[in-house]
Amino acid sequence: MGNAIRFILTGGQRNDITQAERLIENLFPDYVIADKGYDADTFVLLIRKRNSEAVIPSKINRKVQREIDTELYKERHLIECCIGKLKHFRRVFSRFDKLAKNYLSFVQFAGTIVWLR
Repeated sequence: MGNAIRFILTGGQRNDITQAERLIENLFPDYVIADKGYDADTFVLLIRKRNSEAVIPSKINRKVQREIDTELYKERHLIECCIGKLKHFRRVFSRFDKLAKNYLSFVQFAGTIVWLR
């Protein structure tokens, strides 16, 4: 539990929300748990259309704050734990690879190793 099923690599200057739809493509979970960076009306509507519940806290500047299940949101720590497991691989945390495709390939390899443990 808490292992990644999909990786999408973007530039450091890109917002995470730009890849949100691709991350859940062909997935139909009961819940989508994400941080405030994924708080966008279009993304929340997409989640609801898939009969899933969006457990995404509202940004502070949102006029109407969305209620979330705070106990369920605590499970988001699994995402941070997964990132921590991947950073045990020196090549991931230090990003020695110059090409994005090589870096992504190694992140996927590291993710596979984490799954097999």
